[in-house]
Amino acid sequence: MKKLSEVLKKEGKAYLGVIVVRIFASGLIVIAKIALNHGMSPQVYSLYRYLVASIVVAPFCFLSYRKRPRPHMTWCTFAKIILLGSIESVVVTNTYFTGLKYVTPTFSIAMSNAVPALSFFFAWVFRMEKVDVRRVSSGAKILGTAVAVGGAMIMTFVEGPKLRFPWTNRHYNSHNYPSTSSTNVNNKDSFKGVLLVTLSCLCASVSCILQAIVLKSYPMGLIVTFLVCIVGVVEGTVIAVVMEWNNPSVWSIHFDFQLLAILYAGIIISGFSYYIQGVVMEEKGPVFFTAFFPLSTIMVAIISSFAISEILSSGKSLKVIKEIEGA
Repeated sequence: MKKLSEVLKKEGKAYLGVIVVRIFASGLIVIAKIALNHGMSPQVYSLYRYLVASIVVAPFCFLSYRKRPRPHMTWCTFAKIILLGSIESVVVTNTYFTGLKYVTPTFSIAMSNAVPALSFFFAWVFRMEKVDVRRVSSGAKILGTAVAVGGAMIMTFVEGPKLRFPWTNRHYNSHNYPSTSSTNVNNKDSFKGVLLVTLSCLCASVSCILQAIVLKSYPMGLIVTFLVCIVGVVEGTVIAVVMEWNNPSVWSIHFDFQLLAILYAGIIISGFSYYIQGVVMEEKGPVFFTAFFPLSTIMVAIISSFAISEILSSGKSLKVIKEIEGA
């Protein structure tokens, strides 16, 4: 009985950790969308985000490991961390939030439902996940993969009715938020947003698998988190300078949603949530962690309907494609 209690307690922590991460991530999508609508540069945001995360994580990293023995970091492990940082803190962040400028929060997070399926595929490729069609657990994973991909494809290619919450119009009339629909940008930009969000989901799947591989050979979660943030600062600086060299106004920080987005993402997401993500993946694996991504779809839909009066509908990318072809 005592052993069962310990197992349930251990399992409960993993479930709680991954749910908390999804809740935090859902809040970020809506906050970042508002900040992007107010003119925030995705590249400068990414740089400031990881700069804040580095400053926050550094003391925890030092205090946690100063008296504990640490495994030797080989050049191979260091190279994997650099690659992980490049994918996670540079490619995923820049492509996702650049794409978020041109699509709605719900659409962007709905596309991330493909991440569990892609992660399952990559985990199988790298032999981190065993598949036996005769076992119920394997069949459930295959079915879940099909449902996740199917849901993402429906969101992308099927034109569906609009879902308007009762409070949407009333809330929009009482708050002067910029619109989040693709009507504010041209159709080609909207299609570009769809492609960028899709690319970020693919890279996020690769990043989850690579993080699990790194933590298996070097199980120092806070150190890995700190190094990933440092990579984000160094490489992010280069990208931000190249992309925003002639736009000095985007570098200034004001006490508005842009500052909130940077602090929230740096402290909560890139700092503590990324560390929790690593702890969960060490314990349960990347497939378990990514299986909870669909939770964010519901959370973001509800939050964005309140915060930015988003009217939910499916098939936005198909509509954009048709409009481009007919132009």
